[in-house]
Amino acid sequence: MTAASHPGVLYVVATPIGNLEDITLRALRILKEVDLVACEDTRRTSLLLHHFGISTRVQSCHKFNERHRLQSLQEMLQSGKSVALVSDAGTPSLSDPGALLVRSCRSSGIPVVSIPGASAVLTALSCSSFAGEPYLFVGFLPASRGKRQKALALMKEVPWNLVFYESPLRTAECLQDIHSILGDRTVFLGRELTKHFEETLEAPAAQMAAQIAAREIKGEITLIVKGAVARESAAEDLPLAVEKARQKIAAENLSKKEASRQTAAETGFPAREIYRRLIES
Repeated sequence: MTAASHPGVLYVVATPIGNLEDITLRALRILKEVDLVACEDTRRTSLLLHHFGISTRVQSCHKFNERHRLQSLQEMLQSGKSVALVSDAGTPSLSDPGALLVRSCRSSGIPVVSIPGASAVLTALSCSSFAGEPYLFVGFLPASRGKRQKALALMKEVPWNLVFYESPLRTAECLQDIHSILGDRTVFLGRELTKHFEETLEAPAAQMAAQIAAREIKGEITLIVKGAVARESAAEDLPLAVEKARQKIAAENLSKKEASRQTAAETGFPAREIYRRLIES
């Protein structure tokens, strides 16, 4: 049989998100055995390979040239050679280049095998108070503030916790938008996860936004935002939210409007509905 009858394999290889010790033994073996490593940044990947004594040839495959690389990579795979796809950090094709190549290989009958490993999403979730709860991975929100606010508005009623990646340059502004559009929900912030200056914070959105706005932050940012209250449980849970607002009024000497606002942010019920029930009772 010809070599074309036995296409090679596209390996989707997860690499460390910071700490190099997080790479798996299987990933190291695959990176040594493949004919080519297709990577986001050849300089960064070459440093990783050199660190582990791997001399496999590298070729760039990033968001600006991925479509251009498709044909040559597929021809290589169809000829029986294998390729490892990596991103600068974490798992490729998840808010990173590679999704186009994976889909193309799938449609062409080229085997695609995942080599799992580090993921900023799972790392953040596992050390937050949201661990074990359903979540929706959104990835990067739009850089434009107007578009970002529209995107957040579409997620206002999503009952699952929301996971975002964000640039440190936009994090304070993004947190302000989260607070103004989604309410004062609990937010987890993971910065430089697995690295020497790793930092994890968890607080209501308003507090988090003020804290981040008052300082300069650097590094990779992962945000988790508490999801909205599931609408199917609203009828039975709304009275509990109203009672919570009453307790706030008594314990913290809050006005009915302020207690309604705070309770709405914590529970996901509309502040106007909580307020209406407070003034009617």
